[in-house]
Amino acid sequence: MNNYCINPQCHHQENPDNLNFCRSCGSKLTIDDRYRVIRPLGKGGFGQTYEVKDRDGTLKVLKVLTYTAPKGVQLFQQEANVLQRLRHSGLPKVEEDGYFTFKPNDTSNSLHCLVMEKIEGKNLKEWLEERNYEPISSEQAVEWLTQLTKILHRVHHQSYFHRDIKPQNIMCRSSDGKLVLIDFGAVREVTETIQKTSGEVTKISSAGYTPLEQRNGKAEPRSDFFALGRTFVYLLTAQDPINLSEDPRSGKLIWRTFSTQVSKPLADLIDDLMAHFPNGRRKIRKLFCSGWKN
Repeated sequence: MNNYCINPQCHHQENPDNLNFCRSCGSKLTIDDRYRVIRPLGKGGFGQTYEVKDRDGTLKVLKVLTYTAPKGVQLFQQEANVLQRLRHSGLPKVEEDGYFTFKPNDTSNSLHCLVMEKIEGKNLKEWLEERNYEPISSEQAVEWLTQLTKILHRVHHQSYFHRDIKPQNIMCRSSDGKLVLIDFGAVREVTETIQKTSGEVTKISSAGYTPLEQRNGKAEPRSDFFALGRTFVYLLTAQDPINLSEDPRSGKLIWRTFSTQVSKPLADLIDDLMAHFPNGRRKIRKLFCSGWKN
């Protein structure tokens, strides 16, 4: 098994596992005196993720921020703080010392790092692809909607909201089939948003899943419900919401014709979640009512 150097400037990051320092750039291969990097998992515009092995043998995920602008660092630190505070089985666990900085060899800038629980499984986009895009049943939708509502209740109850709910940010654990909400880099505290003007609020947007008020920089907890509704449209129809039409009079998404298996109470609830204005979306306590589960 090889180990990897996390220095983004390193030209040959792969190393034999018997080395303590990268043979290319000289950086330490044991991160924070405890983690060995097993393999890269993915790369985005803001950073890189790796699978790492803790000194006790536990496999975890390491996120390394390579986007060093102050706003990027702020969002990264925010994700760490939120996950350390929000203890829930439907959220990745982050230990108190899970956030740290690491200085590669021969560089002036330190890397911001976050280690979290490794969720074994697939995200819901991958999960549906593996099923050859067969839509989920009403029963499955009810079970998953119940789980996600409880997770969001925990997040919102602590005065946070996610701002980037979509199939790619929901994992299905392979061990028990339970859902886990991931990627809290966009999460925001409610009081902080209220105190800022719309021009000062960072806009996070995912096409087809982000409500109008969020695109205008005025996101709030009920913005998460819009994205949740759009996520279930995707799961129940196997159609990307961005490709579906809207009723020109009501503005409602036209999706029910692609999902004839859905019960009317459940379909009505999903439409309520996607109401154009936040005031038209149900509050969390109303989502626990039994009517839409029948």
